[in-house]
Amino acid sequence: MKKDVTPVISVVGPSARFLSGISYYTIRLCNALAEKSTVNAVLFRNMLPKQLFPGWKRVGKTESSVKFSDAVSVAEVLDWYSPFSWASGACKIRRSDIVIFEWWTSSIVHMFLALLLLSGRRTNLVIEFHEVVDPLEYAILPLRIYARVMGRIIRKRAYRFVVHSEHDRQLISSHYRIESSLITVIPLGLFDHYPVMDKEQCKLKLGLEGKYLLLFFGLLRPYKGVSQLVKAFENLSPSILEDTVLIIAGESWEDQESVNLIKNSPVSDRIVLVNRYVSDEDTPVFFSAADLLVLPYTRASQSGVAHIGIAYGLPILATKVGGLVESLGSYKGTRFIEPGDKDGLVRALEDMIIQRSREQYEPPEEMRWDRIARKFITITNPKRAN
Repeated sequence: MKKDVTPVISVVGPSARFLSGISYYTIRLCNALAEKSTVNAVLFRNMLPKQLFPGWKRVGKTESSVKFSDAVSVAEVLDWYSPFSWASGACKIRRSDIVIFEWWTSSIVHMFLALLLLSGRRTNLVIEFHEVVDPLEYAILPLRIYARVMGRIIRKRAYRFVVHSEHDRQLISSHYRIESSLITVIPLGLFDHYPVMDKEQCKLKLGLEGKYLLLFFGLLRPYKGVSQLVKAFENLSPSILEDTVLIIAGESWEDQESVNLIKNSPVSDRIVLVNRYVSDEDTPVFFSAADLLVLPYTRASQSGVAHIGIAYGLPILATKVGGLVESLGSYKGTRFIEPGDKDGLVRALEDMIIQRSREQYEPPEEMRWDRIARKFITITNPKRAN
């Protein structure tokens, strides 16, 4: 397809100031699309009063290892509380054929709506869901009411919706009463921007040379199942515990229970808790050192952490929840267990530790960014998508 006949696409999402998996995803998607089309990235400079963000002390202070390509026109202009910034963003998308909104929280929906109204035209809108609802957001009544009202308004303006699994398509269709034929499943792309380092050197750097390393990585939140993982780890046989270490690396946002469990655990000397934001510089050290990635979630739409693990070719132990079954089902290094199955988690950990797989598993082809970009290009033509 010739570039001069492809649509101009604007992607609206978070900047690296609020660095997260969605930030990385926005950058990678824009870069992939820019190889096939003209792309504008319209980014949030301030998404909400930063003191309401649990990691607010690092806002704007963390460096991303991934940058926008020179082919992407980047405008970091949107402020949660500034109509002037919305008008500036609207100017950026006014000449776009397609606008893609990255949706993971309802707290920014008023900015989405302002962009559409101020752009002065009914731009074809695609909403890409990374989350159905945020449990913290829905626990606060004013936010829940705001999310329902504003979300309904903005969703009526979209002609197409994107999710990352068939599970999420059914969930989004049911929860928001969207016709399922309007929802397209496009896999979450690989987070393969981190370097692969020497395993033994990384273990040495962590002071864990000669140990078999289990890794939990990411924010500690109640639905991540860290407390269940700690309890399962405590019940491993003594012979296995002897040379096995559990690393839990990530900020504790709402999960003080797990932190307390680790501190008071009878095997606390075998558990390394890194209770802080893990920078892009340190992330490859943990994944390169790890022998097994564990995702004991009790709920999940997708997991960027899983897609880092896939990029490293690690064996992964995951629960059968949400979109994880689909996204990890095509990855040969995955073993699934039922969520909440404490005995099953212990057995699976022991089996995988005893097996000590050294195989580097290949990522599924459908997670490659060039394939994802092609699918987006297809649905950005409304006539072709129907």
